Amino acid sequence: MLRLNNVSLSFDGKTVLDSLTCSFEEGCVSALVGGSGVGKTSILRLLCGLIKPTHGKVESDHTKISYVFQEPRLFPHLSAKQNVMLVGCDEARACALLGALGLAEDVDRYPDELSGGMQQRVTIARALAAESTLLLLDEPFRGLDPDTKRTVAETVFDTARGRTVVLVTHDEAELAYADRVYRLLPAPHSILLAEKSANGTNE
Repeated sequence: MLRLNNVSLSFDGKTVLDSLTCSFEEGCVSALVGGSGVGKTSILRLLCGLIKPTHGKVESDHTKISYVFQEPRLFPHLSAKQNVMLVGCDEARACALLGALGLAEDVDRYPDELSGGMQQRVTIARALAAESTLLLLDEPFRGLDPDTKRTVAETVFDTARGRTVVLVTHDEAELAYADRVYRLLPAPHSILLAEKSANGTNE
């Protein structure tokens, strides 16, 4: 179960979410899209408990959660593979995931030796390596070139199959990976759900 039940959220007197109720289907990829400032990242932070709602309740059965933030969050004194191994996977698994994300030659390099996009891929590998049931992705492919983005996205959603995934994105092309698409309108209380049919089009 993963649900926002009549949730409101305010910061410094500004209402971001107002009486929002929304359920995310288990084992599926749900995408959140909408303009800047409508509350997409706030929803991710609510779902993992980083912030608490002003009113309402977050209902979740998930206790093991992986979160990929918009910016890389790596330990500078650890190599790429060591950063991935922090979540409890062995070296072989860490190297396999890094290799699948195009970093096979970089597993022993440190974050300051990697580009921003490479660091983000290490962060993604770590999230995939964790034995989590819920994967939260906040614009995880931003800054990657188109070919790399496609390869990384395919690896992410193939590896995460069976997990509950919530993806925040501004890239309409990434919606092809989603089972459901939630569009947030500028009004903080508004959310639209578009079901995806078997042929990949929105109903």
